[in-house]
Amino acid sequence: MIPASGSYHLANVRLHASLTPGLAAAFDADGFALANIAVADGRISSVVAHRQSNTPAGTIDLGGRIVMPCFVDCHTHIDKGHIWPRKPNPDGTFMGALNATGADRAARWSADDVARRMDFSLRSAYAHGTKGLRTHLDSVAPQEEISWPVFETMREQWRGRIELQAACLLGIEGVRDGKWFEGLAKRVAAAKGVLGVVTYMLPDLEELLDQVFAQAIKLGLDLDFHADETDAASAISLKKIAEAALWNGFEGNILVGHCCSLARQPDLDVLDTLDKVAKARLAVVSLPMCNLYLQDRRADNTTPRWRGVTLLHEMKARGIPVAVASDNTRDPFYAYGDLDMLEVYRMATRILHFDHPVGDWPQAVTSTPAKVMRLDGFGMLAAGSAADFVVFRGRSWTELLSRPESDRIVVRDGRAIERHLPDYAELDELMVK
Repeated sequence: MIPASGSYHLANVRLHASLTPGLAAAFDADGFALANIAVADGRISSVVAHRQSNTPAGTIDLGGRIVMPCFVDCHTHIDKGHIWPRKPNPDGTFMGALNATGADRAARWSADDVARRMDFSLRSAYAHGTKGLRTHLDSVAPQEEISWPVFETMREQWRGRIELQAACLLGIEGVRDGKWFEGLAKRVAAAKGVLGVVTYMLPDLEELLDQVFAQAIKLGLDLDFHADETDAASAISLKKIAEAALWNGFEGNILVGHCCSLARQPDLDVLDTLDKVAKARLAVVSLPMCNLYLQDRRADNTTPRWRGVTLLHEMKARGIPVAVASDNTRDPFYAYGDLDMLEVYRMATRILHFDHPVGDWPQAVTSTPAKVMRLDGFGMLAAGSAADFVVFRGRSWTELLSRPESDRIVVRDGRAIERHLPDYAELDELMVK
């Protein structure tokens, strides 16, 4: 229904208030209103409330279908993606994932292997409507010398389709080798990347965090942490990261992922941590599908008792920017997934209760991660912005989130793209054990 020409009008479109700044319309209880969108030369020229009187001849009437801006996926691992057929998780646990991935990386992650799996992942994300994506890159020696050049090549190949960012990934104990870590930080800076580590409750955690912040400040890098991906209430590295940001006077963007253990801690400890996180201006991303899969998996095959997600509602109430993202895809950390942010949001709504009210939760997969990633103009529908959006069949939140919407229309620069999901058979030769 989207014409090949660069100029047209869409009428009777259902838009969400949190994603359409400046739209003066009567919004319903879920935050939706009917609107008209004008597109010219690949950009949105106007977004106005729908009225028959302002519907030009030749306008395409969408019948109240929901239109959302293209998605921003701020926490993925496309260097790991799709290795499951050759290296599955033996028991579904976090340690099983860690060990399986490490073994596969050491044995199989050549430049060609990483590049082909990355490209497969990006084609999937693009077809589903993602416009911006940050991936973590395993950066333990010697993998950093392989994966970072592959990423830089991939970023150029995908420029204009998906805006790619990368953050290095290593256990924070690797920072103890100061000379090597300084070299890695410079490598990240040269690639215009983000400095990232996985934090654990080590005896020297505070000193190691200081070294991470020192390199980020020296090189002008933003930070991205994996933290507290455990049910252990004693895991408080989120608080330690916030404290380190404050005492180092860090002014860049900080994104912290997972933070699962926070949901297991006493209320007073939670309040103290959240106050510090807000003061330090940290942003938090929850990975609901992966953490639901890994956390509280029991060796005796008993039923899990908690959801593995962090306290996003409490964070949001304090003004802490919060997002949800895809995380791993068909690798030992998560056996499923397709980098489909609608699936992520649909699952997050059910797991984290992003409803009653819907409020501005749709920002968690659009404008909020865009701000964290410094992607100006992403995640919103407004006059002057690029005509990059997704047209769904659903006309209400319950319709949209009840089906996969596999026939959605993805529009980029005002034109509908050809949505071809790659065939898993393309990777068969990489999966020979």
